[in-house]
Amino acid sequence: MQIGKEFRNQVFARSPIFSYLPAEDRYLFAAGEGRYRFNVIGTGVNGQEHIRVTMMEGRATIHGVYDPNPLSVAGAQGTYAQFVPGGKLVVYDSLEAACSDPAVDGLIICTPNYTHLDVLRVAAGSGKHILLEKPMATTIADAYTILQMAQQHPAVFQVGLQYRFKPIYVEAIHEALERKTIGDIKTISIVEHRFPFLDKVKQWNKFAKYSGGTLVEKCCHYFDLMNLFSGSRPVSVFAAGSAAVNFLNFEYEGQKSDILDNAFVIVTYANGVRASFNLCMFAPMFYEEMVLCGDDGRLKVSENEDFLPLAQTDTYLEIKCGDRKPSRVGAPCYPAFIQQSGHHGATYFEHVSFVDNIEGKPTAAAIATEGFWSIVVGVAAETSVKTGQPVLIDDLLRENGIQI
Repeated sequence: MQIGKEFRNQVFARSPIFSYLPAEDRYLFAAGEGRYRFNVIGTGVNGQEHIRVTMMEGRATIHGVYDPNPLSVAGAQGTYAQFVPGGKLVVYDSLEAACSDPAVDGLIICTPNYTHLDVLRVAAGSGKHILLEKPMATTIADAYTILQMAQQHPAVFQVGLQYRFKPIYVEAIHEALERKTIGDIKTISIVEHRFPFLDKVKQWNKFAKYSGGTLVEKCCHYFDLMNLFSGSRPVSVFAAGSAAVNFLNFEYEGQKSDILDNAFVIVTYANGVRASFNLCMFAPMFYEEMVLCGDDGRLKVSENEDFLPLAQTDTYLEIKCGDRKPSRVGAPCYPAFIQQSGHHGATYFEHVSFVDNIEGKPTAAAIATEGFWSIVVGVAAETSVKTGQPVLIDDLLRENGIQI
């Protein structure tokens, strides 16, 4: 049956509420099989989110999974069963088998950061479409190797910098970069205040050698946004940070945690744009904010989850242009069932773009080049914290044997 543009979604289609409907009577709630089949490599919390949004989006389905942790595989099966009652995912006994299955069109890689390059050496050999979770790598050298692999890859290679799909940033991109509402951007300020890093299998995110460090692991999203809104390449990075509260006495298998829980980062761009980033990971909330100042106005967006029983919007946008243009205040959002699927709906629309990319449609998804530059800024910031000195990007690249 040809489906038009009417409202429909796979969550409703698979709901037991509508189980009384015969297949021939399903139009709005037709549960399609999906045109594409994906395997998920790594099925922790992020991998399960990718399973969920793939099934919700509906143009693809999850075929199978690979993860050496049985509990992660069980979680993946449970997530899949919410959409296909009684359904079972294929569970592979090796990475090679998961990547080479001819029944599969694409691979979604959600393994720990430090494994990305090794996983990609196998995955890229399949020639299948790839969605690689952020950060692309933990070091500049590995990120550059992955960039070169991506440039030679015969299929879609998308990097999971999905924050650009959050509703607040979608609207900011539209207003600041497309409509030019605030004129030429001159300064960028981003804030993230949030809980500490959550638990992971083997607690790899508590150690810089496995995660790349806090400013790579978590903050590459924000450095990607800075790079995007600046419209230029970073020239220098100056940062200060510390471990002030979190994991001060945390040890795992004899290793002591060494990650930052707060930082201030200043980035200067080749076109003169200046950006700042303020991180605190011991706040009792999830709050992020971006302020763009241009020569024609100011744009502010924010997102807040503070767990208080007060009526308030969890997203916010304001555009103030003085007496030059109309100003506006609003609350950009997606339908609740999409926002609740993860990252305020960003991962859902990241998957919309992944399938669109497979079908040759233009998208705003991050490519490997953008993933690489987000790592460069993150590594530069980590380096600056350690040395107490500004880091020149050209020098940092040269130290890694890279000339771009």
